[in-house]
Amino acid sequence: MSSLDTMYQELIMDHARHPHGKNLARAFDGESFQVNPTCGDRIQLRVRLDGVPGELVLAEVTWDGQGCSISQAAASMMKDLVEGRPLEEVAALMDNFNQLMHSRGKGIDEAVADSLEDAISLEGVSRYPMRVKCALLGWMALKDAAAKATAGDSSPAHIPEGI
Repeated sequence: MSSLDTMYQELIMDHARHPHGKNLARAFDGESFQVNPTCGDRIQLRVRLDGVPGELVLAEVTWDGQGCSISQAAASMMKDLVEGRPLEEVAALMDNFNQLMHSRGKGIDEAVADSLEDAISLEGVSRYPMRVKCALLGWMALKDAAAKATAGDSSPAHIPEGI
């Protein structure tokens, strides 16, 4: 294993053990609950927006969930990457991460990779299609929660007990 691979593995494990944003906020504008049916990973994610229509910023991302190291680390890295950014930038980052996850380990454009900051450490996951869903779980929740927030729908879907 290369020293870069080792560093990436350590970064993923650090985010999984000490996840950022894993504590649901009471005040939120949009919420989503997502489950990966292939492995049982689950996430409940809340977003709070700030600004005016057309210039909205993702002011806060909080979440709670259970799952593998990849899903937990990916949600933690995502929170760090998107929080405080305009929704337009968040959408571009979501596209970039999706591109990374579907690269099958063949690499992506350097500018796209740079935009992902710590989340680039999940590049190795792209070689394992069953694990890609784990890494994308938080991003799918973010997309749904942001859509609900911009539509003014903050009512959550039914969320099972024990998440």
